[in-house]
Amino acid sequence: MYSSDNVGRNTIAMVLAGGRGERLSPLTMRRAKPSVSFGGKYKIIDFVLSNLFNSGIKKVYILTQYRAYSLNKHIRESWGKWTGLGEFYVAISPETSSESEEWFKGTADAILQYLRFVESSDADYVAVFGGDHIYKMDIGQMINYHRMNRADITIAALEVPVEEAKRFGVFSVDDDSRVTAFSEKPDAPETIPGRSTCFASMGNYIFPTKKLIEVLLEGKKQHEDLDFGKHVIPMMLEKGDRVFAYNFNDNQIPGMKAEERGYWKDVGTIDSYYEANMDLIHVSPQLNLYNYKWPILTNQGNLPPAKTVFDDDDRRGQNIDSYVCAGCITSGGTVRRSIIGPLCKINSYSLVEDSILFENVNIGRHAKIRKTIIDKGVVIPDGTVIGYDHEADRRRGYTVTESGIVVVPRKDK
Repeated sequence: MYSSDNVGRNTIAMVLAGGRGERLSPLTMRRAKPSVSFGGKYKIIDFVLSNLFNSGIKKVYILTQYRAYSLNKHIRESWGKWTGLGEFYVAISPETSSESEEWFKGTADAILQYLRFVESSDADYVAVFGGDHIYKMDIGQMINYHRMNRADITIAALEVPVEEAKRFGVFSVDDDSRVTAFSEKPDAPETIPGRSTCFASMGNYIFPTKKLIEVLLEGKKQHEDLDFGKHVIPMMLEKGDRVFAYNFNDNQIPGMKAEERGYWKDVGTIDSYYEANMDLIHVSPQLNLYNYKWPILTNQGNLPPAKTVFDDDDRRGQNIDSYVCAGCITSGGTVRRSIIGPLCKINSYSLVEDSILFENVNIGRHAKIRKTIIDKGVVIPDGTVIGYDHEADRRRGYTVTESGIVVVPRKDK
């Protein structure tokens, strides 16, 4: 662990939040991946923005692109209120800027298109972070590690088993964690010296401001689709720049328990998204949303408390081993091992098990829902059965994964 100080005043952040999230379809048919709900009340983007905020970094540009309206609206309504004088959380995207700008062609190209914001800042450091992962991190500790090593770039790294490393970009490092080589999804990933694990890239970077400007302008001359993993890091290694890996396992936040260390989820598929949400309802989840020393912030909304209605033997409103958000009414129905988003209603004699409901879902009477993700605003008619007969679910037009998770999308208006 590396001690942190007030890094916010000399750091700006650029958050990459323009991804389509195609593997999360149909949840991403009308919204960008960072705008997908997580844990009932949050959006995926809230996790990286909360990490920045809690780390004291409050000058943040969020680069959005694909179906950006709902994400931009969420950032404006949720994050503007948390800032003070000279602080900002601003969403910018090509579709709302000048006609001369194009869609992002790569992760580094996205920063390059808005390099004027970096150039006009008085920041010493730029944090370039992805907007679509679930984790908690004190970014100040990573910046201090970067400063200690006088690095030209510091890359956040997950320590993963060799068999998992094949899915990532993997670093070769020396005994001081200086990166000597980088390879994308290698068949034989190189392990960390003295260990049986590998360093996998998290896609999060710290740059000195001048160095970032320099490498992006140089990279632009060579690559139209400029990307950090594919182009920038190899280019810097070839030049002999000081490239360091920061071990995410060394990062500690206030109030963290031992079992929480190293928690990081890529919720890029329906299965991984479902599993990460279901982790939250365990007795002691690895991701603790009740740690008030490192809160995950979002738009709370002016909603009444959740409530249950009726207590008859055949008609009892009850939520069991579940995570239920504000504004919900469980009216004579049963909810088990599920995450219920804001403003949902579970009507009498219905059963919801092992499921995720987005905001404002209405479950009709006598309905039975199992292992299902239901998108925002969907009304499930009385007597509907979902998750018990997958062939019937497919005939209705629902997506069913190989592991048996059913996704009920929003209907076209």
